[in-house]
Amino acid sequence: MFGPRKSIEKLSQRASGHSLAKTLSWPHLIALGVGAIVGTGIYTLTGVGAERAGPAVILAFAIAGAVCACAALAYAEMATLIPAAGSAYTFSYAAMGETIAWIVGWSLILEYSLACSTVAVGWSGYLVGWMQAAGLDLPQALLVGPHGGGIINLPAVIVALGVMGLLIAGTRESATLNIVLVIIKLAALSVFVAMALPAFQSSNLEPFMPYGFASTEIEGQKRGVMAAAAIVFFAFYGFDAVATSAEEAKNPGRDLTIGIIGSMVVCTLIYMAVAITAVGALPFLSLANSPEPLALVLRSLDHPVAAHLVALAAVIALPSVILVMMYGQSRVFFVMARDGLLPRALAKVSPRTGAPTRITLMTGISIAIVAGIFRLDEIAELANAGTLIAFMSVGACLMILRRRAPQLPRLFRCPQPMLVGTLTIAGCAYLLLSLPSSTLVRFAAWNVIGLLLYFIYGRTRSEAAREAATAGQAPA
Repeated sequence: MFGPRKSIEKLSQRASGHSLAKTLSWPHLIALGVGAIVGTGIYTLTGVGAERAGPAVILAFAIAGAVCACAALAYAEMATLIPAAGSAYTFSYAAMGETIAWIVGWSLILEYSLACSTVAVGWSGYLVGWMQAAGLDLPQALLVGPHGGGIINLPAVIVALGVMGLLIAGTRESATLNIVLVIIKLAALSVFVAMALPAFQSSNLEPFMPYGFASTEIEGQKRGVMAAAAIVFFAFYGFDAVATSAEEAKNPGRDLTIGIIGSMVVCTLIYMAVAITAVGALPFLSLANSPEPLALVLRSLDHPVAAHLVALAAVIALPSVILVMMYGQSRVFFVMARDGLLPRALAKVSPRTGAPTRITLMTGISIAIVAGIFRLDEIAELANAGTLIAFMSVGACLMILRRRAPQLPRLFRCPQPMLVGTLTIAGCAYLLLSLPSSTLVRFAAWNVIGLLLYFIYGRTRSEAAREAATAGQAPA
């Protein structure tokens, strides 16, 4: 019904010959997760979330974190069961068949591409604010896209193309650089809380939920706690960095659970602390849609030096998030091309660097164009739609393979898999439906285009379809 499936046994055998040293314990995994998760979301989307939920953006962060924790547990089991490239795309190929895998892979391409664009736009907001505070002004036409009366967001374009150049050159973040960037990001958030919390006024939290809990349409805009959760969900991207470290964990069954849940709890608490500090220090309407909400709060409280440092920390640290996400997007695209669902020529790697240069070049240019033209909230919402579909598929894969192949070895076994899988699907579905209708229409159009491409090109050329035809495999 959904096309041929990949063999889990073959995927596992293919990966078993290249083992990694077991050097990570749960403190390492928590640090890895915090470093991967803390990024542009908390630096840039706090204002967007406050505009949609008011002070209850604090609750929105908690809800988004809980949904992501369920998805992370499902992802951890699948990553240890199928330790192969492609993440949710590969899991879906093995559990549900090629057609579903295509939809998930196509959604992942959207997720990673637009996530890069979102970070680029957020980075641009902090760079511009930092430059203006230093007395440097650029023409407004080069700082915002057509939606804001400008021509193009040039800083966002430059950072996207710069990261693309690094990936094409084969450059990778070293562990030391990653640790330094994590320290910078966390130090900036700590400075923000320390400087802004004394200005907390409980009156700024009233009314706590001015637009209610459920996502509702108010004056043509989605409002409510769940509408905010659907957008700040973006802030929790990155926990899969913990799940994919299963092979290197000293005690996967214990360490992965602590690492995944621990990093999610730590990041959720950090996010809630930053959010409650921001909306307690300034009325939420002042934060609404600010491209640099944390720096704005500090400047409003007459802390220009602290605002300058927080903005500078964002400028230094956020490009690392673009690098990781652009890397992930190019690798999903690469696996799909290698499987024959996209032109195999795209899967060609550079003999010098071993990187898929063509895909990276195409990805980087498209990311730069989107970042240069569209608004932050619109990009993040569409990226979230792709991620939510991918997370739902991982929850489904968890339950399907527990029933179909319970005997297969799993280094990490998700507790209560049927409950966790159901909560992942239900939570992500609710967040998906809480996105603006215009975003859902765009996401549907993206998938219609993708399915047309699949049925016209990929379905008859895929490697799995040819193998199934040769072996006489019945459709899954």
